[in-house]
Parts: sequence; structure tokens; C-alpha cells
Amino acid sequence: VQLQASGGGLVQAGGSLRLSCVVSGRTGGRYGMGWFRQAPGKEREFVAAITLTGSRTLYADSVKGRFTISRDNAKNALYLQMNSLKPEDTAVYYCAATISVISTTAIEYNYWGQGTQVTVSS
Repeated sequence: VQLQASGGGLVQAGGSLRLSCVVSGRTGGRYGMGWFRQAPGKEREFVAAITLTGSRTLYADSVKGRFTISRDNAKNALYLQMNSLKPEDTAVYYCAATISVISTTAIEYNYWGQGTQVTVSS
């Protein structure tokens, strides 16, 4: 299973970005999906997760109300709509897939994308 994240870039505070993640390879698997991020000098942290059907989502408190996770299983794609961006959202964002239940813990995810850089200027 390969995950390819894209959509990162440089944006001013208050702006928006939409990240995408395309899953290829064993796409017939039933995966929960998530987004994590890692800022320089910090540990990787959970951002959001979504179940296979999209019926349940999880969000970190720091992004709740600003970010929206969604997926399109017909396109094997995962999205993260990020609004009202803040400088503290600056990080490399990673998409991940789990064969288990969705979780806020990175170790529970089996497959990872390469990351896409998001930089928010003040």
C-alpha cells in the first residue's frame, strides 16, 4: 500500500489549504485513515482521523472547528480541508492508513505517506 500526500504550500495566517492523499496498491483493503503532522524539533502529533465509511471522525483539540477530514473511497482519496490557518499549524503533514480502528496514536497506523509541507506565515 502506497500513500501519496499533496497540496501543501505557503499561506498567510487566516488562509486555507486542502491536502489530498491518494492510496494505491492494495486499495481493496478496509482502512481507517488519518492525518498527522510534525513541526521542526517536535514529535509527530495527531491531527484528524476518519473511519472507512466516514461515519466517524476524530480531531485534535487544536484543529477542531477549523479542519475537516473527508474521504472519497471511489477515488481512493483522503482529504484535509484546513481553514483559519495559524502559524502554529506549520508542519509536515502525513497521511496514514490503519487496518484497525482509527486512533489518535501514530503507532496504530500501518502505512504512511511521505509528507507534504505546510507553512503558515504571520
